[in-house]
Amino acid sequence: MQSKQYSIKVYECSIDDEEKFISFFNTNYTLFKDHLIVINGYLSQNIKNYLNSKSLIFINNIKLPKGRSRKALEKEFSLQKRECDIDRIIAQTELEKLSNRLQNNLRVIDEIVRSGREINIDGDLLLLNRVNSGAKIYSSGNLIITKLVEGSIRCDGNFMIIMASPKANIIFHGVKIDSKFLEDRLNRVELKGEEIVINPVFRKEINWVS
Repeated sequence: MQSKQYSIKVYECSIDDEEKFISFFNTNYTLFKDHLIVINGYLSQNIKNYLNSKSLIFINNIKLPKGRSRKALEKEFSLQKRECDIDRIIAQTELEKLSNRLQNNLRVIDEIVRSGREINIDGDLLLLNRVNSGAKIYSSGNLIITKLVEGSIRCDGNFMIIMASPKANIIFHGVKIDSKFLEDRLNRVELKGEEIVINPVFRKEINWVS
């Protein structure tokens, strides 16, 4: 297979008035002759004929992928790096500290939990991969998930360690946990008396939920 990758200029617009549209392109033709013109909404035959007569390249009602900002890319790279660091640190430190506590019929799963799948664990669960939106996990014991959670989680153990997206639905001992407390970092969620404490694993800050 042979392929080429192009960088193109795109001009996106909609048509409210045909005469104004044609007048605009007549005036600015030289600016757009090397652009791909994306037109949203109804495209009349009159406009098609005009654009073709000018040899302008256009598409209609096609949603193009949007380029991500540098900040968004940096955030994604940072998240990927954090996930790698989490794997390493969890393996070397956290799991060693928790090894004596994860003894209640411990089950280890190292695969993505995909949408539509349900996992019910009577005991402790160590999950070494992500939980996709639409997936459901229930653990009667302690729970550690080292990758991003976008699905539904129910945990009735003494603690869970988790990093969740805004899509996630997290219930700990019957209490719904706001995902804003669990975003962009790995968190330890514990039941202390009648309060649920959220303590980021890699930062010295604590959130009191209830």
